[in-house]
Amino acid sequence: MSAQHTVDLQRSFSSGSDATSSEKPFSRSFFDKNNTVQRGIYLKVLFGGVFALVLVIFAIFSIFWGAIWKTPERNLDGWIVDFDGGLIGQTVVEALTSQQVSGLGKVTWSTVPASQFPDGLGQLTTDVVEQKTWAAIAIHTGSTTRLQASLTTPNASYDGSDAITVYGAEARNENAFRSLIKPSIASSCVFIHQAQAALDMITKKFALQMAAQQSSQSSNLAALLATSPQTLVAPVSFTFNNLVPFDMPVASAVTFVGLIYQLILSFFIVMICNGARDAASLNRNLSLRSLIVTRFVSSFGAYFFVSLFYALVSLAFQLDFSRKFGHSGFLVFWMLNWIGMLSVGLALESLMTLLTVKFIPFFMIIWIIVNVSVCIFPIEVLPVFFRYGYAVPFYNVSHAVRCIVFGTKNTVALNFGILIIWAAISCITLPLIQSFVRRRDIAQASRTPPPPMAREKTFEQQEA
Repeated sequence: MSAQHTVDLQRSFSSGSDATSSEKPFSRSFFDKNNTVQRGIYLKVLFGGVFALVLVIFAIFSIFWGAIWKTPERNLDGWIVDFDGGLIGQTVVEALTSQQVSGLGKVTWSTVPASQFPDGLGQLTTDVVEQKTWAAIAIHTGSTTRLQASLTTPNASYDGSDAITVYGAEARNENAFRSLIKPSIASSCVFIHQAQAALDMITKKFALQMAAQQSSQSSNLAALLATSPQTLVAPVSFTFNNLVPFDMPVASAVTFVGLIYQLILSFFIVMICNGARDAASLNRNLSLRSLIVTRFVSSFGAYFFVSLFYALVSLAFQLDFSRKFGHSGFLVFWMLNWIGMLSVGLALESLMTLLTVKFIPFFMIIWIIVNVSVCIFPIEVLPVFFRYGYAVPFYNVSHAVRCIVFGTKNTVALNFGILIIWAAISCITLPLIQSFVRRRDIAQASRTPPPPMAREKTFEQQEA
């Protein structure tokens, strides 16, 4: 009696699948009438995903486009320091701060008294390297005196470019340096368009003035043209001093493009860890505490080794890490990349539990765009909306790398701190999200009836 009852139950459970199992597999066309349900599901998922991507394009891609649409939204700041105090210094200051010149380029010049630099040019150049200003124009001490002396007593060695020096730091942001900037005196020296236009205007003005003054002194004019014609042709000029040049092109791989690669590598690690947990059924078999610890240990360990080999690639291509921290530079660079990968990767790891494999790519796109948008040009020239960039991982990794590789302003401690805060936030949210999902899974499991085989075993146990 009990055996017959069990057989009847087995037949009832398998009757629904017999009809479909009798059909030959791989035989339907897409528009087959028996494929109506599956076709509807497919089209729903397809069009739903495409529509979601369209929303991402308009809502998220617009952030990146907005970062370069009207750049620069605001001018960079620049200093004018008159160490001369004579005619040349006064003329240059008046010209660069006039309304006519202020509209020529993307730098707003402000006059800084020479008394603020008791150590002279050395202190001024240090301030430029320490990013207190984007550029500085120095009118050197005695420039007017040398010009007047050369006019009175022609000097064949007179060089008008000794009067003014423009200081900048290319490695601070090479994109701004090259895009808001045009070639200056030499092909290897570039500077902001405004500076060249304004200083060229000043040079011509001085040349005309000097020519007019000397034309009334025919005897002196002849001697001047014979001995020192440059005193009349170019009485005042300028040279450019690039204090921190971006002289290692391979560094572009770690200051911008490589940051995207880092996030992609982090995403791969998240997917690998998730696939490993699913393959081993750890999400259902481990306790909540063990599962959280497993995820943390796996992520920290994987990022540790992957960041090492990422750093070794840069070392293999002879990227110099010794300019700021000596032989410890590579170790600092490695740790920076490790913490950087944790800051972006743990965010993906945390949200993977909630968004699942289906939707985590959408967050990754958002994560990339939000980070990349503030790394192309200085935040100072972007719209106010992009001030959030000071706190995102990419911006801080990029600034720290520039310090390690080129020796720019040392903000490495601050950058590490912000990256660690991002990692700490993810270390808090991951257990919270995992706990929420675990409670949800337990509730669903309690409402789901056992599978047929489990029911059969239960009936057999009852009959026995």
